[in-house]
Amino acid sequence: MRASLVCLMVIVAGASASTATAQATARACSLTEEPGAACLLARQRVVQLPHGDVYWHIDRFRSAEIARKAALSTSTVVEAFNATWLFTLSGDSWRAKGGERAAKVGPLPVLPASGYQAEYLRSIFVPGATAPLHTHSGPEAFFAVDGDTCLETPDGVQIGRGTGSTLLVRAGPPMLLMAIGKVTRRGFALILHDADAPPTTLTQAWQPTGLCARQLAADQMKATSPM
Repeated sequence: MRASLVCLMVIVAGASASTATAQATARACSLTEEPGAACLLARQRVVQLPHGDVYWHIDRFRSAEIARKAALSTSTVVEAFNATWLFTLSGDSWRAKGGERAAKVGPLPVLPASGYQAEYLRSIFVPGATAPLHTHSGPEAFFAVDGDTCLETPDGVQIGRGTGSTLLVRAGPPMLLMAIGKVTRRGFALILHDADAPPTTLTQAWQPTGLCARQLAADQMKATSPM
């Protein structure tokens, strides 16, 4: 799969992990799926969003051909994690034909713009791995194929547990995303932003309070506690 990709370097965080310098990089998702930096599976220009509340619909299909038949103009077909996925921006009641519903995330707190761009990322984080501190010019939504997620912003902390869990954050606040729990987290993210604005900006203007790190420590303690 070839595409122009933007990704965030992954830092393995944890009590014994060494400190790494986060850098914004550009690389294509390789066919090999292994822990490391998040990468962009697809980028789609959206001239006009559906009227009313907008949701991110995530559906799994047997093949790309079947998925394309169910697609709208605001849909994107990707291959990842041994499956074909249809990502669609549509209203609350929309349903894909011929697929298996995985999740619906929203409504997305979309800001007014003359045009939008949807960026779909794939990530594979071992427990304790994080993305560098950053902000987005539009809302970001997360979907976990498996594994646990912690998202800390100045507004507080959100935690998603297990397959099918979702998280959503508005545009603007700095954030820390961390894989917690006991197993590798595999998932997708959507950044829906003003097409004339950069999707992601690294920042050091805010530092997390350690809420996700404490949750990770608690998870690891449970994992090693005797029965």
